[in-house]
Amino acid sequence: MSENNKKATPLSDLGEFGLIKKLTEPFKIKSSSVVKGIGDDAAIIKPDDNEILVTTDLLAEGVHFDLVYTPLQHLGYKAVIANLSDIYAMGGKPMHITVSLAVSSKFSVEALEQLYDGIRRACERYNVDLIGGDTTSSLTGLIISITAVGEVEKGKSILRNGAKAGDLVCVSGDLGGAYAGLQILKREREVYMINPNSQPDLSKYDYVIGRQLKPEARREVIDMIKQSGLTPTAMIDISDGLSSELLHICKQSGCGVKIYESKLPVDPQTEAVATELNMDATMIAMNGGEDYELLFTIPAEQVEIAGNMAGISIIGQITNEPEAYTLMGRVAGSTRISAQGWEAYKK
Repeated sequence: MSENNKKATPLSDLGEFGLIKKLTEPFKIKSSSVVKGIGDDAAIIKPDDNEILVTTDLLAEGVHFDLVYTPLQHLGYKAVIANLSDIYAMGGKPMHITVSLAVSSKFSVEALEQLYDGIRRACERYNVDLIGGDTTSSLTGLIISITAVGEVEKGKSILRNGAKAGDLVCVSGDLGGAYAGLQILKREREVYMINPNSQPDLSKYDYVIGRQLKPEARREVIDMIKQSGLTPTAMIDISDGLSSELLHICKQSGCGVKIYESKLPVDPQTEAVATELNMDATMIAMNGGEDYELLFTIPAEQVEIAGNMAGISIIGQITNEPEAYTLMGRVAGSTRISAQGWEAYKK
């Protein structure tokens, strides 16, 4: 019998504890700070003199992901990245994760092994240990909750509330690619629902689809910032869209901001998708979300340092006018920036 034709194993064949054992056996503890990992009532970690960072993220099927076009391996990888990105956005180093699942009977053991293979690959890439979690049944599909634990040198965490008037606004990488990829996947899903035999050629969308299905946390940007001598005054990762994240920094710092449309970094493939779908590339860059790039502010006197850093764009400046959030047009005119990115309970 071929690998693809093997009979799927029902979750009931293993039970909760057997399933946990099977899914977590491939994970090996690497960090010396872990005293006790999976297998007891709680994990034991022994922190050193650094401060501890803790973040958690919840992904629900039908809300945050669609399994029609999201491979389970990619989903597991992305779920980890969403949490590690938050640790990096604080200037920290992720160390450990826990993974909890609510899963329905439509999933087989083999399906969950694919999910955990993606989780394992992310852990290996970012040198993070899986140290615990939980599983339970679900009546509505798959729900994934991941908690990440990291560390940062005492007094060196980068918060959202430190931006000051005159600071420059910087962003890593490019914006809008993940949203553009999502729109292509949604379009092809509609085609598939009408004609399940359709075979779309997605090769010309490889970059934007990759940004959506398999993002990366920007660990190398944090390393580059530290090595360059930059001193960010505020930082946040772009998970809900640039506009939303800008307003988080401004509101918590009590300041305003001017962003220059001409400075927004947008990949050519993202621009091409925007044109193809009759969408505005600036709108995608401002409001798309899930790029997991880092948005940060720096003192104006560090402009030359930032300007010489590969992959870093200076896109605007912080002002001393609270609630004045402005996008300056390419030629003339301006638009007020509003939070149009992802918001869980938006109507």
